[in-house]
Amino acid sequence: MSGDHLKTLMGLEATTPVLIALYDAHDRLRYANAAFRSAYHIGEDETPTWAEIMRRNYGAAKGTVLRTDDIEAWIASTIHRRGKVPFRALETDLHDGRWLWMTETVDEKGWMLCIAVDITNVRAEERKLRQDRDFALRAVQVDQLTNVPNRRYTMERLNEFIQNCSENPHMWGCVAIIDIDYFKAVNDRYGHSRGDEVLLDFARQMQEFVRRSDCFGRIDGEEFMLILPDTTVSEANLILDRLLDKVRTARPLSNIPEFYYTCSVGLAEYREGDTVSDIYLRADEALYLAKRDGRDRVKRYTLPGSDREFSPDQTS
Repeated sequence: MSGDHLKTLMGLEATTPVLIALYDAHDRLRYANAAFRSAYHIGEDETPTWAEIMRRNYGAAKGTVLRTDDIEAWIASTIHRRGKVPFRALETDLHDGRWLWMTETVDEKGWMLCIAVDITNVRAEERKLRQDRDFALRAVQVDQLTNVPNRRYTMERLNEFIQNCSENPHMWGCVAIIDIDYFKAVNDRYGHSRGDEVLLDFARQMQEFVRRSDCFGRIDGEEFMLILPDTTVSEANLILDRLLDKVRTARPLSNIPEFYYTCSVGLAEYREGDTVSDIYLRADEALYLAKRDGRDRVKRYTLPGSDREFSPDQTS
């Protein structure tokens, strides 16, 4: 592209009513044109995360109209599903009365290009029908309590992960099963509503550890799964160790300040020929070992002899 062409492109990009934004793999805004910054009330030199944009716009009744009484729950339910497919299109309405058709394109490194156009003139009843469809889709994908992906959605992503690894020899990754320690005792001592608060706290603690390429969901009771594509077992172990450190310092019950909780993690690495059941069972066995050896720790289940693997009885 010549210099003149690039100059023309940049000029048009700056003046077009089309909203354009680029987020990095950590969901931080790295570029936005004037139309996008105006719609979402972002300063020219600001680079907030997507969650920060949504949170402050919600408080100021600006930007996207968010139909929720709990902004943190809404962010949690959205962020764990955001950018998990290479391309998607959605509709959203703004407080200024506009209705946008937005596309999100994600590259293999997790960077996301967002482009939105004004479709306010589309008939309102057609918009309502599509919005109802989107709400129904969310309802079958999201756990109602924690607002993270549910078991069905998470297992579908696990199946996709295994399929991608089997079809692409250069791909690898890990699966972790995370269990809140002594959760039954929490329910028995403090009541189920307090137990729900602990589950919610854990789901929110996870937000800063889940990358765009990852998938995190609730699979059963106090048990969660984290799928980490393109991640070695050592890298996954570091991420999970940081998570456990953060959980130990959490105090989720405001009227019981001395209360704290911990988690145990079973970690398994993909190996050639794995099925969903294979890697799930290895992660589950590693979780059993973590609990057997005292809880509040990560245990790896990997094949001996590999450069990046350790035997299943080795403590992290």
